[in-house]
Amino acid sequence: MLAEHHDIDHEFPEYHTKLKALVEKDPDFAIQVERHDKLDNQIRELEELGQPISDENIESMKFERAGLKDIIYAKLRETT
Repeated sequence: MLAEHHDIDHEFPEYHTKLKALVEKDPDFAIQVERHDKLDNQIRELEELGQPISDENIESMKFERAGLKDIIYAKLRETT
């Protein structure tokens, strides 16, 4: 859906406090969250503005975003 936020904080509001704490203490985790959120912003912007990009490229970006989301979610659940 266009213009829908998929950043990690919106995706997992129940983990807001834990997300913030992990980002502060784990630099690798912070990089993954930042990469995910940057990809989300890029995808949303491309979709909203109708920028010319191949289906293969946008799908590749979405696949990477989903993979990062899975990794981040596993880390959030692991530290529960």
